[in-house]
Amino acid sequence: MYIDAIVVVALIIVAFCWFRRISKTVYAVAIIDIFLRLLNYISANIGIKGFHKWVSAVFPASLPDLLDNYMSGVVLTVFVWIYVGLMVIFLFYIVRAFLRKK
Repeated sequence: MYIDAIVVVALIIVAFCWFRRISKTVYAVAIIDIFLRLLNYISANIGIKGFHKWVSAVFPASLPDLLDNYMSGVVLTVFVWIYVGLMVIFLFYIVRAFLRKK
């Protein structure tokens, strides 16, 4: 029932504790979100019967989808804006790395 939330929150907490740097934690959150989105896309388009239903039942489609399942109102809005802020920071790090490789 709450296994998807527990797993994702545990991964984010481990990222905060393990890396102890905001940049690496931002990368970890982005990696988790990208993984969930890719898993959802692949399961929807792979054509195996029942696989998409199982993936949808076990894994959320993305981190905002996970937040939406368990929160509502102002708390949801605050956490979604925190997520958006983390993704903006991730975009900054990616663009900076890309420009440095030039």
